[in-house]
Amino acid sequence: MAVSNNITACVNFLALVCAVPVVATGVWFASKQGEECARVARWPVAILGALLLLVALAGFVGAYWNRQGLLAAYLFAMAALITLLLALLVFAFAVTRPSGAYPAFGRGYDDYRLDGYSAWLRDHVAGDPRRWEGIRACLAASDTCRKLAQESVFFITPEQFYQSHLTPLQSGCCKPPTVCGYSYVSPTVWVNPANPAADADCAAWGNDPSQLCYECSSCKAGMLGTLREQWRRANVALVIATVALIFFYIIGCSAFKNAQTEDLFRRYKWRN
Repeated sequence: MAVSNNITACVNFLALVCAVPVVATGVWFASKQGEECARVARWPVAILGALLLLVALAGFVGAYWNRQGLLAAYLFAMAALITLLLALLVFAFAVTRPSGAYPAFGRGYDDYRLDGYSAWLRDHVAGDPRRWEGIRACLAASDTCRKLAQESVFFITPEQFYQSHLTPLQSGCCKPPTVCGYSYVSPTVWVNPANPAADADCAAWGNDPSQLCYECSSCKAGMLGTLREQWRRANVALVIATVALIFFYIIGCSAFKNAQTEDLFRRYKWRN
């Protein structure tokens, strides 16, 4: 096997390795969304990663056994997949850039509002009442707020709870909005709102574990906040993998051209 083919095979093997984090990120992302009751583009990342894996494997085989046709197909397919991955990243950054989190006065956690998120994310998750009803039922049956209620033993005073860290779902769904002025009894039990007209969600709150704030806009915003955090964590791994894939792809193209040049030179030398 020629030196250039050796280089191409090594580069394709590294591209194969770089595709693994994309697959892992996609699987993690899909499984996390399943736990949180929402499904937003669950499998595209995993599917794209699997395609990258297969294409990189084909490139490695083509380089190792000097199959020029397979290598050419690999370069074309990899370029298309990298383009799709870049488009997915741009889309993900665009829809997750706005945040509906805003600081609650005197609190260690944030409150959440729907209007802070991108229109696409709002419409896709909370825009359809039937879709939200399914998410709401899933949240009510989950242990998101149940776990928070069980942690009441750690909050001896209301101030301890006020300074605690809450996830977007816990903040949006398991307690009333801070602006309502409810008095703290436990993490999921609140009474006597001081400003019941401050927000429409104030009237939607109920101490019944099956009600809480699941019908609140803040709960929908908390769900979007959770999805946003997951997307942004996934984006970090995807950006690193994409940069590495582009780097190895450029090297692979150069090595492929060198291999073709060596092959032409060898044929010319053999004929003469």
